[in-house]
Amino acid sequence: MIWFLILAAGLWLLGWRMGTPVALRRGMVMSLYLGVIVALTVLPPGNPVQQALGGSLGQWLLVGGLIAIVLGYRRVLAMLKTRAGTRGAHEAEQEQPMVGQTFAPEELPRYARHIMLREIGGPGQKKLKTAKVLVVGAGGLGSPALMYLAAAGVGTIGVIDDDLVESTNLQRQIAHTEDRVGQPKVFSAKAAMEALNPYVKVRPYHRRLDDVIAAELVAEYDLVLDGTDNFDTRYLVNAACVAARKPLISAALTQWEGQISLFDPARGAPCYRCVFPEAPAPGLAPSCAEAGVAGPLPGVVGAMMAVEAVKVIAGAGEPLAGRMLIYDALYGETRVIGLQKRDGCETCGG
Repeated sequence: MIWFLILAAGLWLLGWRMGTPVALRRGMVMSLYLGVIVALTVLPPGNPVQQALGGSLGQWLLVGGLIAIVLGYRRVLAMLKTRAGTRGAHEAEQEQPMVGQTFAPEELPRYARHIMLREIGGPGQKKLKTAKVLVVGAGGLGSPALMYLAAAGVGTIGVIDDDLVESTNLQRQIAHTEDRVGQPKVFSAKAAMEALNPYVKVRPYHRRLDDVIAAELVAEYDLVLDGTDNFDTRYLVNAACVAARKPLISAALTQWEGQISLFDPARGAPCYRCVFPEAPAPGLAPSCAEAGVAGPLPGVVGAMMAVEAVKVIAGAGEPLAGRMLIYDALYGETRVIGLQKRDGCETCGG
């Protein structure tokens, strides 16, 4: 068998030096192998040629079978790679007009890390680009949520708040700066978002959300984020979202603890009032101004709000519908509790 290997290698090298195509060189080696098989089959036992070839016919057939398996595997692998490449090129041709119609060329590298994610990709980033999100409150929760929505490429972001930036806000409200103290928070947040991402459209509303405008304003948007710190506004936002069939991401803070959930009764989840039918008695749920709050905590929970918004818009993963995530920063604990629609709910009817 050693003589066969030496002869086959010699034929292969000779063909390579002469520039013979690979297919033809393979044919030469295959012809040599078939000659060996014929010789072992035809010649009588004990023939000098048969003895020189060494081994039995079964051994040579086994070697040939192993070589055929290896070559066949490589052939199939090459076909699959070719097919995958053709499919990828076709999909790229299909997606390119969509991307080109939506994004400026400078935006594609900006959102590259999103587009690489299987759960978002190009289609999901386009959904973010065309989405309209309203954020109620530009304070502790609203600030990080707004910044990450802008960074993520949400096309239109509305923000409503009637407060002015104060020095006491700067410990946690990262959208505002020292030189913007005294300015309306919505305009301060607009400046911060546009500095971060000039490709988003920011709609600031420097006024308090009330019954007069709530329903009309919420109806203009696809998704609402509520980061306010009083129950009257939370109930108002919830009612407007239920009436307009818009999903609501609501969060709240107290000292070292935060909570967040997605309320969406139009799609089977409870609404905010299902879970909190009545506001707590005065003093039981003090505001941040009354009880204090750890500075980074609003950033953690506000960023969670932005993550949930990206998931809802892009259709990625499993949003917090029917669940509430509670984060205890002091002890580094996170837990999730289930929520259910309440029969006879005054807002969504259960």
